[in-house]
Amino acid sequence: MTTNATTEPAKSPEPTGPQPPIPLPPAAARALTAVGAVATIISAFLSWTWKADFADDLTYSGNPSGLQILIVIAGVITLLYLLGHQNTRGLRWLNPGAATAPVFLAALAAFAAAWYVVLAISFELGGLVNVDPGGWIAVAGSTLSLAGTLALPRPGPTTKHYFAKAEGIPAPKRLPTWAQRVVITAATALGLTVFTYGIDVPDEQPEVFLAFVLLVLFNAWALFSAGLTDRFSQLNARHKGFATSMAFLAAAIFPFTQTEDANANLGVSILVFGTVALGLNIVVGLTGLLDLGYVAFLGVGAYAAALVSGSEFSRFAGVQFPFWAAALTGMAASLIFGVLIGAPTLRLRGDYLAIVTLGFGEIFRIAVNSMDGSSGPDITNGPNGIPSIPDLNLFGFNLGTAHDIAGFALGRFANYFLLMLVITGLVVVVFNRAADSRIGRSWIAIREDETAATAMGINGFRAKLIAFALGATLAGLAGTVSAHVTYSVTPAPYQFAGAAPPNSAFLLAAVVLGGMGTVGGPLLGATFLYLIPQKLTFLRQYELLAFGIALVLLMRFRPEGVIANRRRQLEFHEDDTPDLPEQRAPGDDTVPAGTAGA
Repeated sequence: MTTNATTEPAKSPEPTGPQPPIPLPPAAARALTAVGAVATIISAFLSWTWKADFADDLTYSGNPSGLQILIVIAGVITLLYLLGHQNTRGLRWLNPGAATAPVFLAALAAFAAAWYVVLAISFELGGLVNVDPGGWIAVAGSTLSLAGTLALPRPGPTTKHYFAKAEGIPAPKRLPTWAQRVVITAATALGLTVFTYGIDVPDEQPEVFLAFVLLVLFNAWALFSAGLTDRFSQLNARHKGFATSMAFLAAAIFPFTQTEDANANLGVSILVFGTVALGLNIVVGLTGLLDLGYVAFLGVGAYAAALVSGSEFSRFAGVQFPFWAAALTGMAASLIFGVLIGAPTLRLRGDYLAIVTLGFGEIFRIAVNSMDGSSGPDITNGPNGIPSIPDLNLFGFNLGTAHDIAGFALGRFANYFLLMLVITGLVVVVFNRAADSRIGRSWIAIREDETAATAMGINGFRAKLIAFALGATLAGLAGTVSAHVTYSVTPAPYQFAGAAPPNSAFLLAAVVLGGMGTVGGPLLGATFLYLIPQKLTFLRQYELLAFGIALVLLMRFRPEGVIANRRRQLEFHEDDTPDLPEQRAPGDDTVPAGTAGA
């Protein structure tokens, strides 16, 4: 007897994402991550060491110090990303693609900070015996949390590796205009808070600052991998004027948050460094010319302003120009030098141009060092420079004296900070107008392919000379203010590489790290490269090594820079994820959500 049995076709297995490095059930992985994060938070309310000799006093229970508060923040952020990973209502916006990478990076931030503090206590106080239970709980909790994230399932079958950013992130729900502006305002306020905290950390507490840097770096990476920075870039593109205004408003508020004028001095130096980096960004980022002697234009502007400042040590001691005239003098001097150097050299390309500009930078430093009346003409006072440069007086307002504004005391450096902020705003306007103009499009065409640009009728030499001259002029303007802020001008800082910025190597690093061809990139890069050496004094003799390692890591994980130009980001990641044009706002120069690599 036979039976006709019908067999159903075999079902193909459902596609699954990459297997996590640690095989655990999803529920156990989530529980392990959450328990570890909670333990990390609890540890901050316990004593971490019984000795008060550590940089931050960690001997109290129930009263977290500034360093322990950072650990609390790290644990809370880990929990929030975990809830976002689980599509918890109200927190889905934190992790719209349900990616594992943001949770992992947030846990890694807590892990790195906790282990660093415990090892620092052991190293500085003489052994692990000096670590109290709070420190051990922080280490154990952060380790458990990190292990839990390694067991979290990675959604989606198409990801290339476990910690890649999730593909196909859904388009965000369009918020009302007022809500979008609220988001921009909140993000700007958060950025001001983070910067103010970092600059307020005392120089004698490098351990606190390094833990702060670890948290900021890993959590910023988590924002990138979650796609939130891409979405925020879209908001900025839709409300470009409002976002720029909020950024400058936050910067203007900064001096009013400071009780020590030394922090305002750091702010002035960062703005000067960032403004010069913006000028270099025209040459390197927009035009694609490698200039290794750009700091010389800053020196030309500074020396030109110092000579007509009224200093008794100036060759023209009887001449004292008002600020606007001194600024024009510095800009004109740098413009002339830019044209004189660019005219015979800009027909060169690539490495040859880099070598020539490097030579120009060294020639400038040697020349001003020799113009002391014995080795050469008496113009710059040689290695002694031009000291005793008087403070500026604008409209009867002496920038060298403290003033009370609305109950806030603004010192000398706070006054110069506000002046430099106005100049930075002017440079940003010039940069944007130039980049969006016909000559700006010519610069970009030359950067992409000079031969093709020339074949299309672009006068490459003329366009490059304009870029060189404009960049030099902006550097000269910053040099004018720098001369008055520092009271003196000497040849020592104007070299290719030195112990501290500004120098040509650091200026170029600021442009590359921050993001070539963008406005915010060089300013952010200048902030990193100036603030970190000031706070981490033990790095000063290893600065070039540290920043070399940072550049290598950035080229590996985010070659387009921290703040990416859309064109460059697509060039580096065009094979990783599909382009989603429907998510891009008109005029947006950033990458749509879901198109950037982790």
